[in-house]
Amino acid sequence: MVAWTGPLLIAYVFAVGAVVGSFLNVLIHRLPRRESIVRPRSHCPSCGQRIPWYDNVPLVSWLLLGARCRQCRSPISIRYPAVEAAGGLVAVLALLHYGLSVAGLEAVLFAWISIALGVIDLEHQLLPDVLTYPAIVLGVGGAFAGGLTSPLESLLGLLIGAGLPVLVIVLYKAVRGIEGMGWGDVKYLAAIGAVVGVEACLWVLIVAAVLGALVGLGLVAARRGSGRTPLPFGTFLAIAALVWLYLPVAWRFWLAL
Repeated sequence: MVAWTGPLLIAYVFAVGAVVGSFLNVLIHRLPRRESIVRPRSHCPSCGQRIPWYDNVPLVSWLLLGARCRQCRSPISIRYPAVEAAGGLVAVLALLHYGLSVAGLEAVLFAWISIALGVIDLEHQLLPDVLTYPAIVLGVGGAFAGGLTSPLESLLGLLIGAGLPVLVIVLYKAVRGIEGMGWGDVKYLAAIGAVVGVEACLWVLIVAAVLGALVGLGLVAARRGSGRTPLPFGTFLAIAALVWLYLPVAWRFWLAL
C-alpha cells in the first residue's frame, strides 16, 4: 500500500488508464467482429465517418458531444466513457494498493484485460483467445518476475482454474445434455488462477457463481429468462477478479463468510 501519492501523480495515472480504456473500447468493438484493431482508424459505427482526435479524447469528448456523433448525430453508447473511466480507476487503485511494483503492473494489466473480457462476454457471449492466452502468460510471467503470487502458486492456480470448469462442463453435459460453461471461461479462469493463485481463484469462482445465480434467479423472477437462459459467466468472473485484486483483505474475508 502506498503511504502517500501526490494528486498530480494520481491524475496522470488516471489519464493514462483512461487512454488505455479508450483502446479497450476498440478491442471490445472489433475483436468479436474479427476486425483489425489497427485499420481503419477510429470511425463512427453508424455513418463510418472518421473520428478526429479532438472528438476522441477519453471521457471529455463524449460529454462535449452530448453523447452523439458530430456528423450523423447517432447516439454514442455510455459504455464508451464507462470503460474509459474504469480503465483510469483500476490504474489509480493499482497504484494506491500495490505501489510502483511488479505486482502493481501485473494487477493493472490483468484488470484492463478483465474489463475488456467482461464487456465482450456481456455483449457477445464470447471470450476471445487473443485476450485469454496473453492473460495466462501474464500470470505465469508475473509470478516469476516477483508479481502477485509465487511461481508454484501461479502454476497450481492455472491447473486448478482450468480443471474445475472442465469438470463442470463434463458433468453438466452428462446430466443435462448441454455444456454448463463455455471453453472461453476455462481459459479465462486458468488465467485468473495463474495471476492470483489457487485460494484466490477458488474465491473468484465461488463469487462469480453466486453472482450468476442471483442474476439468473432475477431473470426468472422477472419472466425474462429460464433455467436454460445463457448467462455471461465471463462477466461475473471479471467482476469477482477485480473485487479480489482491489478490495481490502478484511472485506474479502467478510464476503467469503
